[in-house]
Amino acid sequence: MTTGSFSLTDYLRTRGWRHISIIFFFLMMATVILLLLIATKKVDYVWRWYRIPQYFFYKDTIEVRSQIGGKVVSLVPKGDQVEVAVRGGDVEEVYPVPARSLQVSKGAYIYPGDILGVYQKWKVGILLIGLWITLKVSIIAVFLGIIIGLFAGLARISKNPALRWTAITYIELIRGSPLLVQIFIWYFVLGTVFNTLLAKQGIGQLSALWYGVAALAVFAGAYVAEIVRAGIQSIHRGQMEAARSLGMTYPQSMGYIILPQAFRRILPPLAGQFSGHQQLAAFRTLVHLCYSLSNADLYPVHVRSISGKEDCNRWLGRNTFIKPSIPPTRSRHWSMFHAKLIKGRWW
Repeated sequence: MTTGSFSLTDYLRTRGWRHISIIFFFLMMATVILLLLIATKKVDYVWRWYRIPQYFFYKDTIEVRSQIGGKVVSLVPKGDQVEVAVRGGDVEEVYPVPARSLQVSKGAYIYPGDILGVYQKWKVGILLIGLWITLKVSIIAVFLGIIIGLFAGLARISKNPALRWTAITYIELIRGSPLLVQIFIWYFVLGTVFNTLLAKQGIGQLSALWYGVAALAVFAGAYVAEIVRAGIQSIHRGQMEAARSLGMTYPQSMGYIILPQAFRRILPPLAGQFSGHQQLAAFRTLVHLCYSLSNADLYPVHVRSISGKEDCNRWLGRNTFIKPSIPPTRSRHWSMFHAKLIKGRWW
């Protein structure tokens, strides 16, 4: 169809379908958002959307309290703050307090815990803090995983049986076991041993964060090792033969000829590995959850099945509500177990 100088057929052949696809995409997104809004209206729940910004940034009220009891001996202005000196007996402490929120005067007697001043300060919300911790853990774990995977990948293709079998055992063992189990082993088994040895030597103990990093690094190293192995083996054998014919040793051939070419091929899978570890880093928080449950007071929990064939008591952590759905292996029927505390509520 042609109208004047405008041809609909030529338009559809050139840019028409692109414009139609863009319009269809935005219509589809608008439809999805509209359906979600309608669904939220139908659900009997009060959606407190105004609380969302505080998980990114919020204004916290900070109270400056005295740690000792005594008399305010001096108020020294310094810029927009006042240094409040409190003397109790032979002890004197100085507290910086914003001048606009000062609530004490010179010569006043205060008790431990009394408020000297109140001010507000903007702080980062829990979501941004969690994002930063996740990125930090992921970056450190992937960096260490690349180093571990590089050596494990080279050992995987080594002609030395001890190196090759060690690398195969490491790769198959790590890739064949769940990450959550590895994190628990690192923290509850290896972490307990390491921290006990450090405590006996008078050295500070490592936090759970670093055991999570170690677990993720070892887990990433097993996958990076296979990526490195595949990248090296994708380089034609003639490259190594040409390097060796020039008089290079095996390490020189690998470092100057093979690895630079293989690195360009393994870079995209490594980027995907980093993206996946940002999601797997969330498993690290389960260490703190299990640690809290292990130190919790125990109360009897009534466990029953819908079919009524099982009725028993179990012990779980305080204030916990568990409702798993467990399908038995090789069975046509599903059994749903409900566990509810006799005492407590969702914590």
